[in-house]
Amino acid sequence: MDFSRFEALTFDCYGTLIDWESGILAALRPILIAHGQNLSDGQILELHSELEPAEQQKQYKPYREVLEGVVRGFGRKLGFAASSSEVSSLPTSLQNWKPFPDTVRALESLKTKFKLAIISNTDDDLFEATACYLKVTFDEVITAQQARAYKPALEPFKIAMQRLGLGPDRLVHVGQSVYHDVVPAKSLGIKSVWVNRRPGQQSAVKSADVKPDIEVPDMQTLARIALNSEAASPAEKKLVG
Repeated sequence: MDFSRFEALTFDCYGTLIDWESGILAALRPILIAHGQNLSDGQILELHSELEPAEQQKQYKPYREVLEGVVRGFGRKLGFAASSSEVSSLPTSLQNWKPFPDTVRALESLKTKFKLAIISNTDDDLFEATACYLKVTFDEVITAQQARAYKPALEPFKIAMQRLGLGPDRLVHVGQSVYHDVVPAKSLGIKSVWVNRRPGQQSAVKSADVKPDIEVPDMQTLARIALNSEAASPAEKKLVG
């Protein structure tokens, strides 16, 4: 894929730029331990991945409330009632979630060539707390709160194109979720990059009907590919599908 064709890169935030798994685990584990639940990291993340989309598929509500619903959902699934402070602890913790080590440097590099935008399933105030860790100034930030819809809904992507003043052929969307990022982007004709930080997720893309255009292991690899006028090595530029 020739990145010289594109003017802007749009990014999922949590999971792609921000280490949300570490944040989720740090917030949920004390709650579970307090209620006698000794789940592995994998079990916690798997249950979270079931509960969060279920909350988002209901009538729109702020992401803070989605995360509160996730905590209550853990209680329902595991047989305990979370206290009000426990329920609020997950969304409160989000302001402390940190970027992956490669994120800031990659964004700073990409900013020299492309417009950068965020398309995130979050609230404006929650992303505002996160933005200070990302260091770069984004040309546009589109949240679920603004769109009144959560990815994989198409509305956040349509708003991004409208605000950037660009058609789908001038954008690349970058995300860690095939379901939330690759599928809706591709349906609108937007090229997609899957940031697969965990190779064990291969089954997620193999089982999907829609494949990303490129798969990379981290943001720094994406920056090297996007900023290099020549083709990257096969190991760095893995075409999928």
